[in-house]
Formats: sequence, C-alpha cells, structure tokens
Amino acid sequence: MALKAGIVGIGMIGSDHLRRLANTISGVEVVAVCDIVEGRAQAALKKFSLEAKDYKNYHDLIKDPAVEVVIITASNEAHADVAVAALAANKYVFCEKPLAMTAKDCQRVIEAERKTGKRMVQVGFMRRYDAGYMQLKKIIDSNEIGQPLMIHGRHYNAGTVEEYKTPQAIYETLIHEIDVLHWLLDDDYKTTKVYFPRQSSLVTSDKGKLKDPQVVVMETAKGINIVVEVFVNCQYGYDIHCDVTGELGMAELPTIASVAVRKNASYSTGILTDWKQRFIAAYDTEFQDFFDHLNEGLAPAGPNSWDGYIAAVTADACVKSQQTNATESITLSEKPAFYN
Repeated sequence: MALKAGIVGIGMIGSDHLRRLANTISGVEVVAVCDIVEGRAQAALKKFSLEAKDYKNYHDLIKDPAVEVVIITASNEAHADVAVAALAANKYVFCEKPLAMTAKDCQRVIEAERKTGKRMVQVGFMRRYDAGYMQLKKIIDSNEIGQPLMIHGRHYNAGTVEEYKTPQAIYETLIHEIDVLHWLLDDDYKTTKVYFPRQSSLVTSDKGKLKDPQVVVMETAKGINIVVEVFVNCQYGYDIHCDVTGELGMAELPTIASVAVRKNASYSTGILTDWKQRFIAAYDTEFQDFFDHLNEGLAPAGPNSWDGYIAAVTADACVKSQQTNATESITLSEKPAFYN
C-alpha cells in the first residue's frame, strides 16, 4: 500500500518534489496538487505525465479524505498556516525549510502537533541525509578527531533572484548551516554576529541593495566557534564547504566527485552550478526515509518541529545582528518532553 500525498505549492522545488515522489520514491502516490498561480500545477502534471486532483485552495486539498500526507512547498510565509491546518485534520506533514518565518509561528506548529499526541511533522533539512555530512557526523560522534573546537563553512550560490533581500541570506540560505551544524555538534547556539565584508560590485538583487557577501559567526553553549561565509553572487559556481577542527585532527566535507580533464596545458574539474544537483541524492534519501517510517507505522525520524523552531530562533538573532551590527544572544524556550 502506498500512502497518498498532496503537494501544496508547485514552484521550483515543489515541481522537483512532484517528479521525485512520482518517479523515484516508493510507498507514496501523489493524488492532489495545489498552487495559487493559475495553471502552474496543471503544467507540472502534464510535464511529468501525471494525473492528480488540482485544487485552487490548500484547505480543499487538506479536506480531501484521500490525502493522508501533506507536502508543503509553498512560499515560506505560508508554511506555518498550511502545517497547522493539516495537523488539525490529523494529516502527516512534510514541510520544506523553513518550518515558519518566525519563532512564534513555529510554536503554533508545535502546539498543533502536540495536540495530535504523536510526532507527525518532518522539516526538509535535507543536508542531514547527504552522504558527506553523514560521514562528518559519524567522525564527530566517534570522537575520532576529539572534541570539536571550531567550524569553518561556506555557502556560495551562483546567483539568485532579483527580489532576494539581505535577510534572505539568513532565512533561506544560512538556514541550512544553522540546522546541519546544530545536528552535527548536538549543541545549542548561544550567540551570533553578522559581518558585512567588502560589497560585491556584481550585486543586482533588491535593486543592488542586497548586502553580499556576509560572514556569520556563532558560538555554541559548549564554546565551539563557527564561521560561515554566505555569498549568493559567487561567479564560479555552487560551493558548499565545511571543516570541523577538533583536538586531535580535522574532518572536511568531501568535495563532490567530478571527472578531471587534462587539456590545453591545464588540469581541471567541473564545479556544479545547480543546488538541486548537489543534493539530489540527499533529497531522494530524505523522502524515502520519511515514507518508509510512515508506511511502517512509525513516526518520522528526520528533523522535527523543534528543530525548525531552533533554526527560526537562531535565524531571527542573525537578522537582528544584521540590523544592530552587534553580537546577539540566542535564547530558546524549554524543550518539550514531546520532542525528546
């Protein structure tokens, strides 16, 4: 038996997940789609030669008795409302990151989930399912490099949309590092400060007002220092990097394998430009794990609503630091036993 899913939001990532769930992931059948843009969902269904109900309103999709799981890939601002509505209807939820745009909205999702009495939400922080990050996690947990002391990371994008604004470097880009580094270290964040290096002259987003690059410095409760460079107008490609320095050695995120070419007196390897290709296997593994657990009658095992809340609180502090140019504290509510 395959669980029946409905997808809310058929934009870039929603369309890719529609293809993935229909053609790659087992144990799921897409029976409904919804998008506020007229004709976009139908165009995606036609592209992938699929048939599903096409709803104009996500409430109608959630009310459909055939829909057992709601996949949320709508605009970030809508995530919390859709998740709360789905949970109120006792439907399982897979929500792309972020869980919500504010910590307050994350708490709304948490309360709605707790009312169901069981874990029903997974947040789409797919890096936890990336083979390289899983290797890093294994090395750290095994104490092979001793206690972690500091981390250096890069999140470089080969360009972004014209509407992209300075806070989005946190809410939509750094958010991945916020989650995966918290997971790698099993440690909460304590403080953060955002720095603005020399501005790239190639910035056009937000009418040239986007501050790019940015450097984010975070400290954890155990005193681990983290430095992450965010650069969304990187001209050479999509580049994800992570070094973990411990007392006994360093663990480095492996570079994606690429064929080396010797030609014209040079030796070169390719660099990806598409973030979907960099993490395509992680997306596949993430969804297969989610539906495997549900089909076995188990709760989702991936990033949960509390993880989404941690990311939101940390992101809020980073954005505040963008505005104040000061070190900002990161304070979490007490973790509910429900998520232990």
